[in-house]
Amino acid sequence: MSDFVQDLQARLRAAAAAGTPLALQGNASKLAGLPPVMGEALTLAGHAGVIDYAPSELVVSVRAGTPVAELDALLAGSSQMLASEPPTFGGRATVGGALATGWSGPRRPWAGSLRDHLLGLTLVDGRGELLRFGGRVMKNVAGFDVARACVGGLGRFGAIVEAHLRVLPRPEAEQVLVFELSQAEAILRANQWSAAPLPLSGAAWADGLLRLRLSGNAVAVAAAVEQLGGEPDRDGLAWFDALRGRRRPLFDPPPAGMALYRLSLPQATPPLLVGYRQWIDWAGGLRWLHAPLDAAGVVQGAARLAGGHATRLHPHGLAAPVPATVAAIQHRLRAAFDPAGILNRPAAEP
Repeated sequence: MSDFVQDLQARLRAAAAAGTPLALQGNASKLAGLPPVMGEALTLAGHAGVIDYAPSELVVSVRAGTPVAELDALLAGSSQMLASEPPTFGGRATVGGALATGWSGPRRPWAGSLRDHLLGLTLVDGRGELLRFGGRVMKNVAGFDVARACVGGLGRFGAIVEAHLRVLPRPEAEQVLVFELSQAEAILRANQWSAAPLPLSGAAWADGLLRLRLSGNAVAVAAAVEQLGGEPDRDGLAWFDALRGRRRPLFDPPPAGMALYRLSLPQATPPLLVGYRQWIDWAGGLRWLHAPLDAAGVVQGAARLAGGHATRLHPHGLAAPVPATVAAIQHRLRAAFDPAGILNRPAAEP
């Protein structure tokens, strides 16, 4: 056990005994877009580095403070990748932060989420106990999969210190096609193509243009290009990389009085809130829009009626309402792993 982990355990035990809240964070790349939490910042970014990497087994084990961009570079050296494309936030995002938020990139509908590729993790819970869940191999899980439950938990069940991830081979060939379509047409066509046997790995719409990313072996990609038509986009791969990295102009701080909202919806949902500027990813399943700061209720209501949910990111994040069943599970997990409620306690709580 490293000195860092031992110090972390001691810090959490002392905080639990005193009832002192702590705000866990990596490089704070997502901090402005998450709901505010109470307590002194406890940075985990220093606990970085690769523990083990076995390219032939498609498995990598890393410390949670490892930057996602550095892990990408390591995997690229063996022609492999993180299939879910977690956002890099200009190189500042860490593996622990990616797991804590559960956010995935443009490839997610076709390659799975970060949770789908998590084999196991180690965390220090709110009592200062070191807990290990899962391991380095895929296996059937009997009972509750605690490791995957921590993905998207925003650090409220414990401080993730290590993770074992499954990786995938990089595609032999990739190409981006662009189509000039309205938002409604883009959603319809993207869903039709998603249901077809095509090597899709991205479908995003912005400013009247639908971009399709095709990834796979060279023969399959060439055949799809011939079948789909459209125009080749020479800068398309860089465009999708920027979308993954949250570098597109839409992710800039919004104008005064406006906010950035993230909507997770059933993929084929027709256009919503069309009066606001928005971008669409995941063939319609993920939508970003600029709307007034005080329109959170309207945006969340529209998303809920469509069968999804919405969160407000910048400025100062506002979480989506959680269904009662999910809230009950989260409450039980937090009671088990952080009974004193010291970790990333929402600022609205007493």
